[in-house]
Amino acid sequence: MVLLLASMAIQAAGLYAETEGNKDPYLNEVRKLRIKVGAESPFSALHIADSHLTRVDAREDERKLKLSASRGPHFVQAEAYFSAAIRYAREKDLLFLHSGDIIDFVSEANLEYVAEQLQTVKSLVSAGNHEFSQYVGEAREDEAYKAQSYERVQKAYPNNLKMASLVIHGVNFIALDDVYYNVTAAQFSWMKKQVKKGLPIVLICHVPFYTEKHCQANLKENNGMAAYMTGVPEAITRTFQTDDSLPADEQWRNRSVQQKADALTLEFIQWLKKQPLLKAILAGHCHSFYEEQFSPTAIQYTVGAGYEGAAHEILFE
Repeated sequence: MVLLLASMAIQAAGLYAETEGNKDPYLNEVRKLRIKVGAESPFSALHIADSHLTRVDAREDERKLKLSASRGPHFVQAEAYFSAAIRYAREKDLLFLHSGDIIDFVSEANLEYVAEQLQTVKSLVSAGNHEFSQYVGEAREDEAYKAQSYERVQKAYPNNLKMASLVIHGVNFIALDDVYYNVTAAQFSWMKKQVKKGLPIVLICHVPFYTEKHCQANLKENNGMAAYMTGVPEAITRTFQTDDSLPADEQWRNRSVQQKADALTLEFIQWLKKQPLLKAILAGHCHSFYEEQFSPTAIQYTVGAGYEGAAHEILFE
């Protein structure tokens, strides 16, 4: 608990700290974008991802307290930057868009704080894999694992975490859960219905969809062991980190297993590329900025780490 309090004190102290060359006292790096989507009138939004909050209190068991103590030092200013981003959006009257991993793991203190903060801004949030992580790295994270904490987590968030739509000035903002590198048949069917609305679409997801140059950049960054993207061709994923010595029930730890896209997901991505109403994709997960053309009508913008104060401020026209 002493470690927790010390971490929180450091975070609070850093709330308004400015780094060299930073003109805004609230966030470390705000990259401004201008995206033409065919809006009825121009409006702006703040886009962040990967905040990784590590709040705990006496309601948690010893194991969760130790988890916070071990994870917290990796995200020392996470809470300060998340609070600053909320304030930034509120003071500038921006739509608040978050591409997942607001929390690092499920805890009562994390969920209460998130619910409280998101009530103060107009927002749309896509789920991150850490949204449902009870003890980071404890088990294979899949739909069955997610179900163990889903209802508890969902109550803290303002929109459906599996799939949600928010129409602003004639633009359909869609949040889609692809946290385990796949989409479901229900999501695919729902997306087709969204397209039938005939509105320009901005898609918000946690894991970026496969694009060639971003994939190669991630592979280089991770020594060829993982790409951290949804829909990476199997010819690439089969080359990822693999430890054949692991027992059968531990093979899920291999990135080649975790990040392998199923046939439906690959079909979904090819379908999505053909949708002229798709105007942009906003993603996170990789903890670094990147942008690349996804389809003839849409660029995918991946934002840097929220726990380092990274953000996009976007003017939609």
